[in-house]
Amino acid sequence: MPELVSYAFDGKVATITMDDGKVNVLSPAMQSEINAALDRAEADQAVVLLTGRPGVFSAGFDLAVLQGRGDDAGKMVLGGFELSLRLLGFPRPVVVACTGHAIAMGSFLLLSGDYRLGADARYKIQANEVAIGLEIPQAAIEICRQRMTPAFLTRALLLAEVFSPADCVAGGYLDRVVPADELAGAAHSLATGLAGLDPAAHEASKRRLRKDVLPALRDAIDSRRGSFGDLTPAAQATSATSAAPAAP
Repeated sequence: MPELVSYAFDGKVATITMDDGKVNVLSPAMQSEINAALDRAEADQAVVLLTGRPGVFSAGFDLAVLQGRGDDAGKMVLGGFELSLRLLGFPRPVVVACTGHAIAMGSFLLLSGDYRLGADARYKIQANEVAIGLEIPQAAIEICRQRMTPAFLTRALLLAEVFSPADCVAGGYLDRVVPADELAGAAHSLATGLAGLDPAAHEASKRRLRKDVLPALRDAIDSRRGSFGDLTPAAQATSATSAAPAAP
C-alpha cells in the first residue's frame, strides 16, 4: 500500500505532506500516518510544516467510512478531533501551508496550526456541516472560535459560507496568502525562522495562551466519545469529491 504521508527533516523543520493522490481524505489510515509523522517530529524536536498535495489540503473525512456509520465512522471522527487537539498543543511551532481545498474536518485541521499560509489560487475553504444537515460538533466550535472573529464564526459555522483564500485572512482561517508558486518556499522559510524560538518558552507560553481552548476541546471530544458514529443520512453527502468546485 502506498504511503499517504511523507516526512522530510532538514535538521530544523519536519515537513509532513499529505498526498493520497486524490483529495487527502482524513481516513483512519491517513490519521495514523500523520500521527506517526508527528511522533517523528517530536522525537526530532522539529518545527512542523504540515501541507497537502497541489490543489488540495484536505477535503475532510473519508466518505466510504462515513457511509458505513457505526464504530469505524465514530472512531474516525473522534480521531480527527484528537489530531487537531494534538496540533494545538504540540510543543514546537506548527506551520500549515494550505495548498488548496480545505473542507469540513480539513478546515478544522487548518485552524489547528500556529501559523497558516494559504496559496493564492481558486479553491474553497468551508465548514459544510450545516449545509448537508449536520449539527456542528462542539469540538469543531472550540477549534474555530479560538482563531475566528465572532462575525466570521457565524458565517462559517452557522451559514456554512464558502470562502476563497482572499476572504480568509481577516476572518481568521488564514494568517497570510501568498502566490501559489511561492507557498512551499514561504512556508519553509517561516518554519525555519520559528526554529529559532526558545523551545521551553514556546511550549510553556502555548499552554498558557491555550489554557481555555485545550481543556474545552478535550471535554468536547470526551463528551461525544462513543457517539460520533451516530451520523445522520445527510452525513453521506460529506463527499471528498465535493471539494472539487473552485471558490467563486
